[in-house]
This record gives sequence, C-alpha cells and structure tokens, in this order.
Amino acid sequence: MTVYEADLPGVGKKFEVELEGESRLVIVIHNTGKRELFIRPEEGADSEKLFELSDRLARQVGTIMEGAYFQPIRTETIDTVLADDTLIEWAKVQSGSSLAGKTLAEARLRQELGVSVIAIQRGEETLTNPGAETEIHAGDTLVVLGSQAACRELDSVVGEDAGIDG
Repeated sequence: MTVYEADLPGVGKKFEVELEGESRLVIVIHNTGKRELFIRPEEGADSEKLFELSDRLARQVGTIMEGAYFQPIRTETIDTVLADDTLIEWAKVQSGSSLAGKTLAEARLRQELGVSVIAIQRGEETLTNPGAETEIHAGDTLVVLGSQAACRELDSVVGEDAGIDG
C-alpha cells in the first residue's frame, strides 16, 4: 500500500491511499480540521465524495479504526477467543472436501491438527458434543476448539479437494 501526500495551499493537505486495482481513497484534511473522504475508481477518473467529518468526529473515528477501543485477531472466519492462542471457530465443510462422509474418528482432526469438534451445525439442527462415530456431511459447519494456527490449518482442510495426510 502506498500513500501519496500533497499540500493544498490555503486548504490543507491531501492524502491518496492506493486500494485494490487502480482505485484510491482520497482524504482531504482542511486547515479548519474538517475531513472529506472521496473514492477514485481508477487513475484519471473523477473522485466521488463519500462523506465529510468534523475534526472532532474524525478523531473519534480514527481512534476506533486505529484499534484503541477494540483489537480484533486477524482471521478469515468467525471465531471466539478464549485465551491468547485458544479459539472457538466455525468452519463450513465444502461439498468437495475429503472430510465429507468420514466420521470424526476417521477424520482425525484432533490428532492431525490439534482441533476438537465441540459441535456440528447441520441445517437447523445443532449436534452438541458429537461422538467419534458422528459422520461429517458436506454443508456441515464444524464448531471447533484449538489454537489459532490449528484453526487456520482446518480452514484449508474443510475446502474442496483438501484433506489431512495420513
């Protein structure tokens, strides 16, 4: 990510933040403290104004975005943090996953990845504390307990054509 900065004499400063593709977020900070935010979809295109904030509100929003009020743990899926490195995570089993059709015992998730399946959401039904003989179906959402690294590894296992070696 690149940020470009330019003085706007008599107005303030302009910052342009590169986003995905050619789009840019344009932030104009006026000498009065007012902030204006624009989006420019591609280089050479006109910027579209998104919104305007007062100095006070911009500072409040900035501290929220900075993480002063809440520090999320970076993950791509829903999870709940129990301790520094222990999560409860929800992972949906895709139709092409090698887990589909296996029992929990056959899947060996605890032994191979270090995650424990504590529930399975199957449509409207929730199977709590499933036993080793419980079969995993495509479309199931596994609720697991494990370390952040183990939960990330599980994400690759529940996808299509993925599986655990062994």
